[in-house]
Amino acid sequence: MPPAVPRRGYLYILACVLLWSSFMLIARLGGKTPLTPFDVLALRLATASAVLCWLPKPPAAAWRDGWMWGLALIGCVAFCLLCYGAVRWVPAAHLALLVAGLQPFLLALLLLLWRQGWPQRATWPGYALMALGLLLLAWPLFAGQAAPGQWLGDGMLLLAGVLWALYALLAKRRPYDAWQMTSFVTLASALLYLPVYLLWLPKGLAQTAWPVIAGQALFHGISPAIVAMLCYLRAVALLGPSRVAALMALIPVVAGVAAVPLLHEPLTPALAGALLSVSLGAWWVARPALPVASGRDRGLRPTLTEEKPCRT
Repeated sequence: MPPAVPRRGYLYILACVLLWSSFMLIARLGGKTPLTPFDVLALRLATASAVLCWLPKPPAAAWRDGWMWGLALIGCVAFCLLCYGAVRWVPAAHLALLVAGLQPFLLALLLLLWRQGWPQRATWPGYALMALGLLLLAWPLFAGQAAPGQWLGDGMLLLAGVLWALYALLAKRRPYDAWQMTSFVTLASALLYLPVYLLWLPKGLAQTAWPVIAGQALFHGISPAIVAMLCYLRAVALLGPSRVAALMALIPVVAGVAAVPLLHEPLTPALAGALLSVSLGAWWVARPALPVASGRDRGLRPTLTEEKPCRT
């Protein structure tokens, strides 16, 4: 791979880190308003669809691809509802740690289940650091110091992380480029979700000020739904999902630290330790040019960090 390709992939990841860190903060802010999680997702999909209607459409073959409809349900509808619901009970740093920080572990597990091989031994300390960070995050739960609803919120975020890891792997296997995937997932999600929302789901729009509604609609409908998703899929295509997942684990540091002055959320010693551990672990796992294992490791399948990126 030419050197320019991974550099471009890292630029896409930097954009993702900044945009999705903002997503964590704005979602947490929306969780403190009368808006329901169903409202926030509806605003996101309606705004994004209105923008996408003026841009190039996904190919006709995508609409006949059953896997693509499944990706829309997994990577957009279910994932977003879990995240938007969980932030009513947990801080923004929990959203960032459990969704982004857990990705390398979940991807490693899925790749093992699909018989793609073990992670390279040189990356194991990084995974251990990320595991330590997650244990520090969970410490208040096991010590009986959890806030009301934290078990439920963290459980929802854990499930959201599983769905996102599955989405990352399945999206890489579809024969569409990043823009086609982004456009289809958003538009298909709107077709599947908005009629259900309008007819049956609870709403809090009437109790919410219009500036709040407009702000949530514009941010969620453009930044994470279109721009961040496009950058993410391009990064996966250039770098592979495992390395992207490791670098996405830097989101907790950005979101967790920013939540202190912006949302006035406390940064406890345990939470600070979790953020630091995940950050260091992400850097360790994502280091480039790790040598191929030898000796007792010889004969292993390709490692997570050596995974071939797909072409788009």
